[in-house]
Parts: sequence; structure tokens; C-alpha cells
Amino acid sequence: MSLKNIAIRYGISTLGLIVVALGVAISIKSNLGIAPPSCPPTILNLKWTGISVGTFTWMMHLVLILLQLAILRKRFKLEYLMQIPAAFVFGYMCDAAIWLFDAFNPSTSYLMQLAYCLIGVLLTAVGIKLEVVGKGWILAGDQTVVVLADTLRKPFSAVKVLNDIVFVLATALFSWFAFGQLTGNGVTVVIREGTLILAIFVGICMRFTDPYVEKLFGPMVPGNE
Repeated sequence: MSLKNIAIRYGISTLGLIVVALGVAISIKSNLGIAPPSCPPTILNLKWTGISVGTFTWMMHLVLILLQLAILRKRFKLEYLMQIPAAFVFGYMCDAAIWLFDAFNPSTSYLMQLAYCLIGVLLTAVGIKLEVVGKGWILAGDQTVVVLADTLRKPFSAVKVLNDIVFVLATALFSWFAFGQLTGNGVTVVIREGTLILAIFVGICMRFTDPYVEKLFGPMVPGNE
């Protein structure tokens, strides 16, 4: 594969990471709850504010990579190591997106909060598809679900739901011990109806947005013409 082709693939995949990071940031800004994979880094940041959400994100991804290694052992492929730079890129993109949305004042209107949440759904759906179309970066969260599904011989969708439940329960448990409540620190909401909305509707939204993303970006990727 030529350097030009590699640049195109990773360029589109990186755009996907940027869009997903924007989805994470605006869902945090909604204060209505965030997507399950982003719950642990966010609740940890609320406890230890000196460490950013993005830093906790890449730390969590590194733990997931170690989990994959423990499960796969000799079956762990060399290409899976690309999850490491992807973790750092995505983590710091999340920090940049959160900093960008800090310019917006939190809304006290439930309709605006819901609107932010739904924009987060749209951005996440588009960003994930861009990652898939680009065939570049591999995010540890997604790859871990693939590994677990293959190992347990269960459908990807079923393992994904279980994975999300574990993230939310772990977040709620930590929140309870750290702040005395299940949803956050009393100011920033991490788990609420927005968490359920993001968990359910991203997949549904992708049914509608995927064809447009494929049409716009698919022909740009070598081998997809």
C-alpha cells in the first residue's frame, strides 16, 4: 500500500475520531448523561480534576488492550498495537473537543439538553462510520468487544450491550462511593436518560447516516472505488 493510500485511510479515520470526540464533548455539555464507554473516564475526572477526561480515556483504553492481550495471548495480532496510538489520539481529541464546548454555557432548558444529547448521537454515529470507512485506527473499546464476542462465541451486539452495562454499573458504583449518589458529583451528570439514549439510538441513527457517509467518503478510500 502506497504512502498516499495510507494517508487517505488514516486521514478519514482521524476525521472519524474527531467527530466522535465532538459527540462525547457535547453529550457531557448536555448534562443529561453520556455514552457508556465515556462514563468511567468522566466520573474519574470529576473525582480527580487534575487529570483530564482525555487522559483517563487513553488510560482506560490501555487497560482494555492489556485485557485483550490476556485473553488472546499468542493470538494477539501485531496490528492490534495500532490501538495504542489510537488511544492517545482519541483521548487528546476528547480534551480538545471538551475545551471547545466549554465556550457554551450549560443550558437549563430540558429541550436544549435533549437537543445536545441528540446532536451527540448524530456525531457519534457519523464518526464511527468514518472510522470504519477509513479502515485506519482501531479503538480499544470496539476491538475488546470483538475479542470478547469471538472468545465467548456470542453475537457482537449482545456483548456490546453487556459491555455497556458493565461500564455504567462500574461508573454508578464509583460515583456512589465518591459522591454519595449514582449519577455524578451533583453538578455534572454522568448517568441519566441521555446515557440510555446514546446507548440505543447511535446504532439506529447509523442506519440512516451510514449510506450518506459511504457515498461521500467511500470512493476516496483505495479499494472502495
